[in-house]
Amino acid sequence: MKRIFVPTQNGTDWQRLLGKPKLHWQKGRSAMSTAACWEDSDPHLPAEVLAALGAANDPAIADLELLAAIPEWEVALPGGETASHTDVLALTRNSKNLVVLGVEAKVDETFGPTLGEKKARATGGQLDRIAYLESELGRTVPFPDAVRYQLLHRSVSALLTARAFHAPVAVLLVHSFSPASAWRDDFAAFCQELGCNSLSADLFEVPGINGPRLILGWCKGNEKYLETELPSAL
Repeated sequence: MKRIFVPTQNGTDWQRLLGKPKLHWQKGRSAMSTAACWEDSDPHLPAEVLAALGAANDPAIADLELLAAIPEWEVALPGGETASHTDVLALTRNSKNLVVLGVEAKVDETFGPTLGEKKARATGGQLDRIAYLESELGRTVPFPDAVRYQLLHRSVSALLTARAFHAPVAVLLVHSFSPASAWRDDFAAFCQELGCNSLSADLFEVPGINGPRLILGWCKGNEKYLETELPSAL
């Protein structure tokens, strides 16, 4: 991924950045719903994102101003050539500090394979990556096999990006447009395994992290964007 960015003209500009732009660019799916939501909210964060962060009553993440939102932000990780793709990387600030917000958008998509499934077909490099991610998240023993792998690398991606920008706070936020909050149980199990401290009903801080604070959050997206259809650029 190049580190030179240009502003979008509309939500359709997001499509070409997707790993599978024709397959994933569909009405009612997370890629199109997210693009429509964030473009409508520009130059601010989506209202529901602000509300979710504000519910913690934590001055470090309250009243955040959007500085830049970058779709499909790539973070290189040890153990292979494939980078972790964050759906939206939002650089934000308030009167206290800079906050890096890594957004994982969902409708009814899963968080990918479990760690058990991932390890069953993993190369040596992929096993090294899993060990690295566990170490960054403060684990002294491996996660149970039922934990979803994607939650590990998205969390660490937010953490590494915060370090790169010298931001004291990193947030991994699941922006869920699912009416039923699909896969919330997997998110909750991940937070529980990390021994998170609750900041609100939807925000949880990971203890024992080296460097920036790491906060994991769940945010209900506006379901009207499930009905938004953006043109294809391809």
